[in-house]
Amino acid sequence: MLTGVIAGAVFTSPAVGSILAAIRAVAQAGTAGTLLIVKNYTGDRLNFGLAREQARAEGLPVEMVVIGDDSAFTVLKKAGRRGLCGTVLIHKVAGALAEAGVGLEEIAERVSEVAKAMGTLGVSLSSCSVPGSRPTFELAASEVELGLGIHGEAGVRRVQMATADETVALMLDHMTDPSNVSRVPVQPGSSVVLMVNNLGGLSFLELGIVADAAVRCLEGRQVKIARALVGTFMSALEMPGVSLTLLLADEPLLKLIDADTTAAAWPHMARASVTGRTRSRAAPTAPPEAPEAAAAAGGVPSHRVVHVLEQVCTTLQDLEEPLNALDRAAGDGDCGTTHSRAAQAIQGWLEQGPPPTSPARLLSSLSVLLLEKMGGSSGALYGLFLTAAAQPLKAKTDLAAWSAAMDAGLDAMRKYGKAAPGDRTMLDSLWAAGQELQAWKHPGASLLPVLKKAVQSAAAAAEATKTMEAAAGRASYISSARLDQPDPGAVAAAAILRAILEALQSLAV
Repeated sequence: MLTGVIAGAVFTSPAVGSILAAIRAVAQAGTAGTLLIVKNYTGDRLNFGLAREQARAEGLPVEMVVIGDDSAFTVLKKAGRRGLCGTVLIHKVAGALAEAGVGLEEIAERVSEVAKAMGTLGVSLSSCSVPGSRPTFELAASEVELGLGIHGEAGVRRVQMATADETVALMLDHMTDPSNVSRVPVQPGSSVVLMVNNLGGLSFLELGIVADAAVRCLEGRQVKIARALVGTFMSALEMPGVSLTLLLADEPLLKLIDADTTAAAWPHMARASVTGRTRSRAAPTAPPEAPEAAAAAGGVPSHRVVHVLEQVCTTLQDLEEPLNALDRAAGDGDCGTTHSRAAQAIQGWLEQGPPPTSPARLLSSLSVLLLEKMGGSSGALYGLFLTAAAQPLKAKTDLAAWSAAMDAGLDAMRKYGKAAPGDRTMLDSLWAAGQELQAWKHPGASLLPVLKKAVQSAAAAAEATKTMEAAAGRASYISSARLDQPDPGAVAAAAILRAILEALQSLAV
């Protein structure tokens, strides 16, 4: 790609003397000529142009191309289009042509033509700050800046905050609008190189979300994405924004884009079209259940199951914010959201049809649902618990079997979660309840009196976690001096048990 680069002060063109020194250094290395690739800004045009003239006066073969790929301005300004991230693609094409032995003047002509089929547009949540200075512009919390440059200058429009999909669609609409004189002439059937560029302050996750939105939006418009580059190629200090570049590309141009380069930051991308590539596949379904497992002993009427589950879901949704508040002190503040997500998944599942009447199948189905929909360590732990608890219920469904199911679930949680009673986790509540449920193994035991004691013990255990030092889970990384509230997972588990008790009591009336 580039043989040399000249750095100026922040957001300032380098001095003529520095540029001339670089040209001389490249010439002394034995090159056939030098191509200056300059982004279209007044200071850069002046300083690089003057350096070029001085170098030519010394007999050095030097050509210069000025790149303007900005698609922000719908009416052409006298200064022309600004040079933005698309310039990096010009570096790549020019370097590949030079490596192939193409002459200096021809390279200049060809990359100038390539630049005419390219456009870039940026959007940002805020400006950036030159070290020691204030931000160059201010935005309201609900606004984003559209069409801004790479030196912190304001854009052409301020728009309301929207989703990534909506923002990307707005950007692509603006870039390809026929009334925009700086548009990219992309239309259905076009083949493009897409560049998704981090302007400085985005995480890889955010950049990936924008890239995914851009790919889907373009493909939805029947535009073929021949190549996609995602990364930080041309940043503006810490600006939390992104730019999209579209380059119309035929096969000869793609060969130049794909050509080998030793430039360390050039992305290793597949030399194949993004469009048409399988990017996901349907998850394989579970094998059919064995006939003996499907035959339920002691089935539970569906209306009773639905009533209990609905009570649990209502309880968890009501506790969303209280659980989040507890979790903010001990974790990442999403315990309530995670449990509410589980409740929504169960409600959606119930709307699809009656639940299984077999207790083993019921718990297994709930396990699969929570593992897929709940997320986080809570989803995994509940999934483990329910998967293991279902096994003793395949043969029998009396109270002793339910007590054994509780034991099996707790053993699985301890084995894989590495927690023990007293570690300030959800296991504390469930373990306390499990000890009370041992009474179900005794002849003549009753359902509700024992369950009521189990619920009371679970609630007391949850409350007791406020004085425990966390030994497992994310809270174990927090200073014990800051943990003066009950563990949210333990509170949630106790609340689930209480909801089950209340639902069964209402059915017994």
